[in-house]
Amino acid sequence: MALATGCDGLDDTGSPGSGAAARDGHAVSPLQNRDGTKPGLALLTSEADRAAARELIKAVATKGRGPKTGYARDEFGYAWMDTADGVPLARNGCDTRNDLLKRDGRNVRFRTGSDCVVVAMTLHDPYTGKTIEWTKQQAAEVQIDHVVPLSYSWQMGSSRWPESKRKQLANDALNLIPVDGRANSSKGDSGPASWLPPNRQIRCAYAVRFAEVALKYAMPVTAADKRTMLAQCDG
Repeated sequence: MALATGCDGLDDTGSPGSGAAARDGHAVSPLQNRDGTKPGLALLTSEADRAAARELIKAVATKGRGPKTGYARDEFGYAWMDTADGVPLARNGCDTRNDLLKRDGRNVRFRTGSDCVVVAMTLHDPYTGKTIEWTKQQAAEVQIDHVVPLSYSWQMGSSRWPESKRKQLANDALNLIPVDGRANSSKGDSGPASWLPPNRQIRCAYAVRFAEVALKYAMPVTAADKRTMLAQCDG
C-alpha cells in the first residue's frame, strides 16, 4: 500500500518506457487479466487495445471526492490478510503480500521450509521500467501498490461499504501490483489526475487497471481522474 502522503502532481520526468518492464514477456495485458491472477501490467500498444481501453474507462461513473474523515487502514482489515473471502488467492495458506510477490516475481526463492514466504526474486517493475533484484533484507525496495488507494476509495464511497467489501478491495489481486518502493511512496493516495507511473508507456495500462477496479467495486472516480485516464489511451 502506498504511504498516505500526497504528491505534487504528475511526474513527467520519468522513463519513456525503454526499461525491461516495458518489454517484459512475463506481464499480461490488463484487458486479458480481469481477475488479476496473472502477473504484471503489459503495455497496450495496438489501436484495437487502446480503443477497448477507452470504452472501458468511459463506463466508469464520476463524482466529487469526499472528505477523508474517519479513514484508517484498519477499516480495511489488517494488512495482507489471507481471509478476505470473495477475492482470488484468498485462504490459500499464504498472505496477500507473498501471493503477489510470487505472482509477479521471477527467479523466486522461498524461505527454507516454506512455499509461501518469498526471500528473493527478480521484479520487472512496470511503473518505472526498472529491473529490481530484490531480497527480503531490503524489503521496502519493493512495495505492493493498491492501484486504487484505500484512502481514495474511502473518499469515493467505501466509507459506507460493509467491512467485508473493504477487506476485499484491500486484498484483491486485481488492485495490487508489486512495484518500485520509491515510486509507490510518491503516489500516496493520489488518483490518476495527480499521479501517474513515471514510465509513460505503461500509463494506458495503468488507467485500464484503475478503471477495472472502479467498475468491479461500483466505485466512481473524480471527473478529473476520468479525463486523465482517457487521455492516457488517446481519448
